[in-house]
Amino acid sequence: MDLDDDLPRKGDDPLARLLRQDLGPLSMSELEARVAALEAEIARTRRKMESAVNHKASAEALFKR
Repeated sequence: MDLDDDLPRKGDDPLARLLRQDLGPLSMSELEARVAALEAEIARTRRKMESAVNHKASAEALFKR
């Protein structure tokens, strides 16, 4: 599987722009801040995914009764 298969297809997608950003000109403190922001976004996304799974399981349990 090619890594590009997982990338958004829209050229103006914020994630696509983020992935293409040149990191060369960034200082160490800017890179550290970027990593911290990305880690926070990953944690937020995982919480949303967990919430969606829990919500689906609750709905399925409700309708199976």
